[in-house]
Amino acid sequence: MPVYLIRHGQSEFNATARDGIDPLIYDAPLTPLGQSQADRAREMIADLNIQHVICSPLTRAVQTALRIFKEDVPITIEAGHSEMVCNSCDVGRHPDTLSRDFPNLSFEHLDDHWWHKGPENEHGVPHEPEDIFNKRIEDFAARLKNTTVPPLATRPLAIVGHGLFFQGLVGRLMDNCEIIRYK
Repeated sequence: MPVYLIRHGQSEFNATARDGIDPLIYDAPLTPLGQSQADRAREMIADLNIQHVICSPLTRAVQTALRIFKEDVPITIEAGHSEMVCNSCDVGRHPDTLSRDFPNLSFEHLDDHWWHKGPENEHGVPHEPEDIFNKRIEDFAARLKNTTVPPLATRPLAIVGHGLFFQGLVGRLMDNCEIIRYK
């Protein structure tokens, strides 16, 4: 049964970051364009019969998943496929804060500091080493391949996540709200 990867819609960070300069938008939400991209993606997934969604806890991914799937499909939050932490937008928020913003989803199982921990720059942004990031991608791909435990065993399955993470899985950067079938 298929697994579909869906990159989040355009975030405020995506819309304002230029020339490698971090605009300091922590856990960036979707822009109006990102919201409309997610609405269009909802139309595109209509015939895929997706039974479950696994979503990164970063706000832009959660907002994308909720706009695409509404309350039609169960959504499970998992941190293992969150974005590589290298900019302010990749710094997550405490599960209690996420629960207040998204009361219909469960975040209690996440660690208080579920994103990469490490030395921070002057703006409070750690930089996740590439080897650690690549290991997360490898572990996630192995789980997708070998699991018989829900929710990963529930197929057709959608995974809502991030550009660099999905690039590591499929070998190319996906567009915002692009949907591709994973091998």
